[in-house]
Amino acid sequence: MKCVTQLTPTAIQLAGNRNNKIRMIQKFHSRVFTTSIAAALLCAGCTVGPKYQKPTAQAPAAYKELTPADFSKTDGWKVAQPSDNVLHGKWWEMFNDPKLNALEDKVNISNQNVQSAMANYMAARALVKEARSQYFPTVTVGPSIVKSRQGAAASLAITPGTSTFYSLPFDATWVPDLWGRVRNQVRANTASAQASAADLENARLTAQAEVAVDYYELRGQDDLKQLLDSTVIAYQESLDLTKVLYETGIDSDEAVAQAETQLETTQAADTNLGILRSQFEHAIAMLVGEPASTFSIPAEPLQSNPPAIPFGVPSQLLERRPDIAANERLMEQANAQIGVAYAAYYPALTLSASLGLESRSFTSWFTWPSRFFSAGPSLSETIYDGGLRRATVMQFRAQYDETVANYRQTVLTAFQQVEDNLASLRILSVEIQQQDTAVASAERNLKIATDRYKLGIDPYLNVITAQTTLLSNRQTDVDLRIQQMTASVQLVEALGGGWDASQIPTPHQVLSQDSAPQPSNK
Repeated sequence: MKCVTQLTPTAIQLAGNRNNKIRMIQKFHSRVFTTSIAAALLCAGCTVGPKYQKPTAQAPAAYKELTPADFSKTDGWKVAQPSDNVLHGKWWEMFNDPKLNALEDKVNISNQNVQSAMANYMAARALVKEARSQYFPTVTVGPSIVKSRQGAAASLAITPGTSTFYSLPFDATWVPDLWGRVRNQVRANTASAQASAADLENARLTAQAEVAVDYYELRGQDDLKQLLDSTVIAYQESLDLTKVLYETGIDSDEAVAQAETQLETTQAADTNLGILRSQFEHAIAMLVGEPASTFSIPAEPLQSNPPAIPFGVPSQLLERRPDIAANERLMEQANAQIGVAYAAYYPALTLSASLGLESRSFTSWFTWPSRFFSAGPSLSETIYDGGLRRATVMQFRAQYDETVANYRQTVLTAFQQVEDNLASLRILSVEIQQQDTAVASAERNLKIATDRYKLGIDPYLNVITAQTTLLSNRQTDVDLRIQQMTASVQLVEALGGGWDASQIPTPHQVLSQDSAPQPSNK
């Protein structure tokens, strides 16, 4: 029996109207999707939040503790030539010590604090790339084969049993950066990476300066060792003299005991110098990345030849110290975070699409009838959050104010450190000259006391007093020269070494560099 269905004109009209409605709905959804993309592109240039402006920091017109008028009485200083107006990358070479140069070259390679700061910078660069990834859509795929069986008692299907479902969906989601949330986050992370680059240079400069300071302290101990060694020899000769005079009846056993006491005390002090020298040697080993057990520096007296260090004008300090540059970059990071917090006040548009293949038969899984797709925008806006967004903005504003205060405090500290070391170098130069005169006077006093003792005019106690005074003055002279050399190194560190802010990687370099920035040798 053959069954034929005939459609009436009314049925045909209803079917046509239904198809027209479907086409109209499809066109409407297509227009909405297109309009959403257009709106996203138009609003992509909108960035909320405050625009960053570098806060000012007060800088004096000139340093007061060492002026051209003081150069004539300050060791090594002279009016700088045009080529000497700035420090260079390998600033330690101005001290003209090959052994120090060799130690400093190891710092960039083996110092673990520098390596740690370098790793921190590389991690900060990765965070920039993570933030930039939010500019682009996220596409996922999740193929699956699900085999299932419904129980006959629970199933509403006519023929319950086992079935297999094959699915190959591709999902894409994109949240356009309408209000600059992503752009501000990228800017914040970029500034943070630049601050990490400056921290790396600060760690490198700190390690270099510590090596130089410990080196001159160690050389100072070598100088004191040489002084005490020669003093022990002189005291031994004095003891021999008192014994001869005692044996001839000219002097008493008391003088011999006094000479022996003085000699033994000086020998003990001479031996004690080895403790501090060993500690400085071990500290240098750690700084250059070598085990203290296999590292040694041959003894050599201190060569006190402080160089004239070009310190420029105070305003240059803001561009020459890596810690100041790091704090300035942190201000921009905090400023950008305010923009990120402001973006939460505005609605978020999400564009999503899904397409793929699905079938209950493996043979028809990859056929055209198995296709499916869906696409459309969604808009979300927070209506009430109990003041969370307002509090978040207040938090980031307060953090920005904190970075401004930290920046200005770092600048003030930098000026203090420069002035401290300039004052030290100026005053130490005068003090060393005075101390040299005191040593000469003590030597003359000892000669007179020794001659009078030999003639039997004065007791040996006068010789001991003169010897002790001379030794004390010579030790003070060495200590002053150690202070002079370490103050020279600390002045270089306070000035930022040979670094300047132009060496901070640009945003493009933060993304494109394959490794951390290397120290400048210019």
